[in-house]
Amino acid sequence: MKKLLALLVTVALAITCCFSLVGCGETEYAGIKKVNSVSDIQIGFICLHDDSSTYDKNFIDAIYKAAADAGIPKDNVHLKTGIPESSDCYDAAVELVEKSNCNIVFADSFGHEAYMLQAAQKYPDVQFCHATGTKAHTEVRGNYHNAFASIYEGRYLAGYAAGLKLNTMKDKAVNKNFKVGYIGAYTYAEVVSGYTSWFLGVQAALDEGYTATMDVQFTGSWYDYTAEYNAALALINNYNCVLISQHADSLGAPTACAEKGVPNVSYNVDTTKMSDKSQIADTYVTSSRINWEPYFLYTFDCLLSGTEIALDWTGDLSTGSVEIISVGAAAAAGTQEAINMIKLELISGARRVFDVSKFTVGEKTLTNYRADVDDMGDFVGETEVIYADSQIPGATVYFHESGKAMRSAPYFDLQIDGINLVNTVF
Repeated sequence: MKKLLALLVTVALAITCCFSLVGCGETEYAGIKKVNSVSDIQIGFICLHDDSSTYDKNFIDAIYKAAADAGIPKDNVHLKTGIPESSDCYDAAVELVEKSNCNIVFADSFGHEAYMLQAAQKYPDVQFCHATGTKAHTEVRGNYHNAFASIYEGRYLAGYAAGLKLNTMKDKAVNKNFKVGYIGAYTYAEVVSGYTSWFLGVQAALDEGYTATMDVQFTGSWYDYTAEYNAALALINNYNCVLISQHADSLGAPTACAEKGVPNVSYNVDTTKMSDKSQIADTYVTSSRINWEPYFLYTFDCLLSGTEIALDWTGDLSTGSVEIISVGAAAAAGTQEAINMIKLELISGARRVFDVSKFTVGEKTLTNYRADVDDMGDFVGETEVIYADSQIPGATVYFHESGKAMRSAPYFDLQIDGINLVNTVF
């Protein structure tokens, strides 16, 4: 009888564990663990590559600057570089918690998400923050967070600068149409949103009577110098593109553009400061980036005050989270003044990047669209994202890309007219 009773108790406990909000062996999240001072903040950072990647360098520079500005000792920043999108990420997170005593851990690449979630489940007293991820607002685990910024606005501004440059290159237009090129890493919505917003910025800046079309080539890697270099050469030599931009993280494309004398709009850093190739400066127009320092400072403040970190945080132009880094020597005269004006319009809402009157899909204007905002793995759109600024007739109607009302990571995945996908490597 005692053996039967013990068995029943064991089964009951197992059922209770399996139906709890957390898995067996996990400790339920009890709220953010407040730290007493900045010297108690130990920061772990997991990078896909290292500072030779423009993407990772942007994060690395920002975490060290944010720590310094917050008064956190430099030795309290524990960096893990070259961590692939695999279980190596989980192992790195475990080491940061157990060996470096980190109470907050960041990771910077989309494919790190599953492993960061796994670590968050194991260590409920540690805060795990992941850039570009999509799961925090559906998983609702108190110590796991996603963050991004409205970089599509920064890319639009960079595209506007490119359009102004094209206005000075009218001899390169064929029948008043400019062909521009774009190198993308993957076919993810993040990349699609970026090249579409950049292209819309180009179109918005062109002089009356002129148009643009764009060829996009994907490399199948976030960081592959050779693939990016060759993709840029192919877009210039084979597709007659007269200006190139990118969502890829090496100096491959800027170098190819410099060698060919073709203007380049880069991403994440001023590429002229990352290379000894002086000719890069001659073709550099501008670069946009996410400035991660405001987010890092926000999370540090949360640790110090014991305030919960937002599950899904979105920075924008107004928070200083989206920036045009610099305007280069190759830019048209008056570029800085022009993008300053457009920036104010974007902040106020007077201009919308994805204004549906400015583009078509299959030669039709969007009137409704359900996007896969919740990203449940079924690739089915569940959220209506076509908004109007008001109910007044004539109000701007636009695709509401990532933000406070949705999720932070981009979900614009439409192929608009005027953009062609060519010669994809993978």
